[in-house]
Formats: sequence, structure tokens, C-alpha cells
Amino acid sequence: QVQLVESGGGLVQPGGSLRLSCAASRSTFSLYDMGWYRQAPGKQRELVAAITHGTRTNYVDAVKGRFTISRDNAKNTLYLEMNSLKPEDTAVYYCNAVVYGMIYWGIGTLVTVSS
Repeated sequence: QVQLVESGGGLVQPGGSLRLSCAASRSTFSLYDMGWYRQAPGKQRELVAAITHGTRTNYVDAVKGRFTISRDNAKNTLYLEMNSLKPEDTAVYYCNAVVYGMIYWGIGTLVTVSS
């Protein structure tokens, strides 16, 4: 069983920045393929960014050039650096881990972009 705990969400003005963190409970974190998803009110959950255990990354077009996903295997932690935030980035952001065919989710952290 893998537990994931997100943090770093909050209220930010358009154009601002936030950094989300996701702490994993297991020391085998380096083996996980990880991702950040988000779900806006009334919409389906969507993939925002992903990083493999080999640190290959990919992003949804809407966040390319603004968001950066990274991982620190020594700290068992996943990050999402979000810059130039827009109101349409408002959503609950979820951390996701895939390992040995199993999928794990955190409980999410709310990001609100509003003036």
C-alpha cells in the first residue's frame, strides 16, 4: 500500500505561482511512475503532467511552458511548480502513483486562481 499526501495548494492571483508537493509513504518511491491530475468543478479529472521512474516527463498542452513536474527520490516527494497561473487552472490537484500495476491516489489539494 502506498499513501500519497499532497500539499501546497491555496488561493493565488492570476499570474502568480504555487508549488505543489506530494509525499509518498514508501521508500520504493524511485520505482514509481508519477503524475499530477486535476479536476475542475463539473469537469472530468485530467492528466496535467507525468514523470516516469526514469524521469521522462510529459505535459498537457494547456500547461506546457508554465508548469514543471519534478521528483526528489531521496525525499520520496513529487513536485509541481506552477507559474503564470490562470483562472482556468482552478481545480483540485491530485497526485498519482503507478507501480507494479497498481494505481494510487492522494486526497487532493485545492488550487484557486482568482483576483
